Amino acid sequence: MSAPINPLSDYVVAQEEKAQTKTASGLYLPDNAQEKPKTAKIVAVGKKVTELKVGEKIIYKSYSTTEVKVANETYILVKEEDVLATVK
Repeated sequence: MSAPINPLSDYVVAQEEKAQTKTASGLYLPDNAQEKPKTAKIVAVGKKVTELKVGEKIIYKSYSTTEVKVANETYILVKEEDVLATVK
């Protein structure tokens, strides 16, 4: 998948994973009770990004992102330094 956004410098473009709508015991959660996801899949990287690659799942600082909506898809822009870890 190719992102319609080309990040500059040390930014990555990612798509957030969907929040769980059901608990382990089978109860459905209303929108306001769902935990906001802190993981995302990288769809594009800037030229100065050294440690991350397209396709990796990341854990990031949720307060330091910029959300952008393009063609009915929502993307987040995250600085490489605000990525805390990758998920295998």
